[in-house]
Amino acid sequence: NSVPCSFRFRGGAELLFDGVKKHQVTLPCQPEPWDIRKLLKWIKQNLLKERQELFMEGESVRPGILVLINDADWELMGELDYKLQDQDNVLFISTLHGG
Repeated sequence: NSVPCSFRFRGGAELLFDGVKKHQVTLPCQPEPWDIRKLLKWIKQNLLKERQELFMEGESVRPGILVLINDADWELMGELDYKLQDQDNVLFISTLHGG
């Protein structure tokens, strides 16, 4: 099934996405359910515009980027293994600040 959801980027993370803070998307149908691991790969391929090393580290977000799923810390939700539901809101907040 396709999954409609929204992603928001704050704290400077939006600068890696052409300054766009909110993205409404419908993830395409696939045989396996969408989880955060697959979502991050999709974001990297479809939305991330520059300097992916500032957002991604391996298959996850880099340290210093908070991830909230429906306003709850993703660490409470299973992190990369969390299965996305219809209308989920995923928020990425960069806590990294350049000097």
